[in-house]
Amino acid sequence: MRSLRHLALLLATALALHAAPEYPGRGPDIYDTEADGEQDIARALHAAKAGHKHVLLQLGANWCIWCRRLHQTFEENAEIAALLKQRFVVVAVDVNRRDGKKRNIAVNERYGNPVQHGLPVLLVLDADGRLLVTQETGALEEGKDAHDPAKILAFLRRWQPTE
Repeated sequence: MRSLRHLALLLATALALHAAPEYPGRGPDIYDTEADGEQDIARALHAAKAGHKHVLLQLGANWCIWCRRLHQTFEENAEIAALLKQRFVVVAVDVNRRDGKKRNIAVNERYGNPVQHGLPVLLVLDADGRLLVTQETGALEEGKDAHDPAKILAFLRRWQPTE
């Protein structure tokens, strides 16, 4: 019985450590540090084809304040959230470089090194996986600490699939 409790405690500790945010001072992770971006994109393309949608890739990192701001705008602005749900399959891809490891480097290379434009960077793919546009997100900002919902909506409407 004692061994079972010890094992349960070890398991609980391991799960708690795994669930801890990558950068605790920044809040909960928005990018899965363990996810395989290539597999996530493949699943998204399958869903996009079935749902007649495009895929919106958001490349970023958990330390990035602008990544967090964009993610928050995507979630909290009702019009943006509705358009994303109706017309896109959204994939957040962690492209952080940490401890000598470049995460999801194959995704970045596959699409022509979009992170050179800074983080976050958005890519829109059609349901067949063709890159339609790469968008640095500085152009979608408003002021020094927010993204402009009107600019985001205009971008999304321009790149949503046509009926």
